[in-house]
Amino acid sequence: MTGAAALDGFLRALEARDASAHTRRAYATGIRQYLEWLSARPGGGWTRPGRLALRGYLAELDGRGLSRTTIAARVAALRSFYRHARREGWVDGDPWAAISTPRRPRRLPVVLEVSEVEQLLDTVAPVADRGRARDAGIAAAIALRDRAVLETAYAAGLRIGELASARLGDLDLGRGELRVIGKGRKERMTLLGRPAREALDDYLAGGRPRLRRGVEGTDDGTIFLNARGGPLGVRGLRYRLRRIAQLAGAREGVTPHTLRHSFASHLLDGGADLRVVQELLGHASLGTTQVYTHVSTARLRSAYREAHPRAARSGQTPPP
Repeated sequence: MTGAAALDGFLRALEARDASAHTRRAYATGIRQYLEWLSARPGGGWTRPGRLALRGYLAELDGRGLSRTTIAARVAALRSFYRHARREGWVDGDPWAAISTPRRPRRLPVVLEVSEVEQLLDTVAPVADRGRARDAGIAAAIALRDRAVLETAYAAGLRIGELASARLGDLDLGRGELRVIGKGRKERMTLLGRPAREALDDYLAGGRPRLRRGVEGTDDGTIFLNARGGPLGVRGLRYRLRRIAQLAGAREGVTPHTLRHSFASHLLDGGADLRVVQELLGHASLGTTQVYTHVSTARLRSAYREAHPRAARSGQTPPP
């Protein structure tokens, strides 16, 4: 079997497992480039590449200036590809299994303080208040929507794709619940506190109908709409949060995922059990959630250094 045919079969298997379109595109790009690189080498068959060839490919990736994280992701895709090929009987084993790869740098997620989240919300609040009038304009409707977006993202810890695809039929304001479809098409129930429920209620009563006014076609039930009355997609959500963060004078690098990180860290800071946070985030592995325990530890150390009278003394190291 050719490498191209094997790749097509692997991508079909990923689609059957409900892998996201983003994952399939990333895997297809990385594996295709690898197969093309191998085919350009003498004796470069994909089924039994030698150790020198594989190390040469790692050197090739490094020479392109790719980060260690990107290289590790490429190799992870190749290992997944070869595992699938072995199960199908196309190869005898995974040639990458014995190849060590660059360790990914350990980076703690960016987490906002509670006051910083409130600062973002306060940026849209004055306009949203004016938008409650019966004849609210588009700008006021958008302000109601933006506040509802921020409150929902922070209250439920949603991924940006989950936020963009949220549907009216999956929202129960009375119970404070929103059902979403996460990674791998896994369904989970997220919770909404009173501020998020109130913001959504205001938006659904006054903002969303104004955005839909005069729009032809069937309403598909997407909760968050753009100024033209259509679904507000991932790109639009990123733009709106970036704009709000700029207006609020927030730190650089605030993204929709920053609110998700903040949601998790603030729950742990408040004493929530790690497995509860795992369930609310929709993480398949508890290890993925455990990164937030390191965030909380870092926040404790920062608070110690700022508050303890002898913590800043030269050579003083806070206790673990």
